[in-house]
Amino acid sequence: MTRNLFEEIGFSREKAAALKLKADLHTKIVKVASRYSQRELANILQTSQPRISDLLRGKMSKFSLEMLVSYAERLGLKTSIKTHARTRGASAGMANFAL
Repeated sequence: MTRNLFEEIGFSREKAAALKLKADLHTKIVKVASRYSQRELANILQTSQPRISDLLRGKMSKFSLEMLVSYAERLGLKTSIKTHARTRGASAGMANFAL
């Protein structure tokens, strides 16, 4: 059994790793974003209110990993990606998004 939900539902290991990174970062962004109104977020993230709505509604396919990193940085989150050697039977590397 893998530890990555995206692998379990049929994505390739590589695609699953990328989706997990996006999902983990998105979760952190939404948690911090909950402190602000959509109007405030639009100003902070330098984007439109409809984009904020998409972000808060979980429409992750509309956002690249690069854009999510940019949003995280603008919200004061420190982003980093840590990799480690795969152990036999383990799923893809881990992501660490520190507050």
